[in-house]
Amino acid sequence: MKFPHQHSLKEIAEIINCDYVGDPEFPVLGMNEIHVVTPGDIVFVDHPKYYDKALESAATIVLINKEVACPEGKALLVSDDPFRDFNKLTRHFKPFQPANNLISDSAEIGEGTIIQPNAFIGNNVKIGKDCLIHANAYIGDNCIIEDNVIIHGGTVLGGDAFYYKKRPEGFDKLLSGGRVVLKKNVEIGSNCSIDRGVTGDTTIGEGSKLDNLIQIGHDTVIGKQCLIASQVGIAGCVVVEDDVTIWGQVGIRSDVTIATGTVLMAQCGVSKDTTPNTTYWGTPFGEVRTKLKEYAAIKKLPEIVKNLK
Repeated sequence: MKFPHQHSLKEIAEIINCDYVGDPEFPVLGMNEIHVVTPGDIVFVDHPKYYDKALESAATIVLINKEVACPEGKALLVSDDPFRDFNKLTRHFKPFQPANNLISDSAEIGEGTIIQPNAFIGNNVKIGKDCLIHANAYIGDNCIIEDNVIIHGGTVLGGDAFYYKKRPEGFDKLLSGGRVVLKKNVEIGSNCSIDRGVTGDTTIGEGSKLDNLIQIGHDTVIGKQCLIASQVGIAGCVVVEDDVTIWGQVGIRSDVTIATGTVLMAQCGVSKDTTPNTTYWGTPFGEVRTKLKEYAAIKKLPEIVKNLK
């Protein structure tokens, strides 16, 4: 998330009422999660296990819960609760805006686009040319939809990220200030849910097609010309590269990369990165021919055991 204009380190510290280390005029341009930070961004860290990763990241401002040596060329925001203060910044720069109409007055809708009755179009949404938005689709604030996109009924674009911190009194939600971006010629089936990024974008690449009943987690990036069948669940921060095929009921854990040309057969449980142009099957998943040989060998076990007696 980039701020509307540059802020100083001191200004940001005053918003969240915390101490800082560095030049008071140190430039702050935005805030992001660690996997998408760029210079000028704030990143937060609240666990010693990840201090080094945050301090060595591309972010130049680190919101942290301990006084540590400040890396050269960077600044620190020292807070007793970085998670809470990251939420404060999201509320400040991306406050919730109630809707007054089914189609927001601030939405931009391109020539030739058809929006069926009871579709909801949120604040600051941009929809390109020749799109078709079916009845009862929900397109949340700040979503970007390019040309020739089809969205079927019951689909939700821009729901909140499923991201919580466990506290003694219960789960504390990390607020979502990001977007969903659909590139040209995408089609989304009915009753899909595509969560917006926490601070960045959840993106569906050009020409990709999604079946019904699919969940895409926050900040996940789907490449070009991908096919995803029904009941697939993809967690947050996954990268699916180009020309990937994912068949029904596949589950993909967070922070993995599905390489170009990968095929995931039905009901795969994907727990790690894949190799380009390889077909996988099973839970735990593996290369399909290897998995078939394993299952064939398992079928022989009763006979092997019998002969051992």
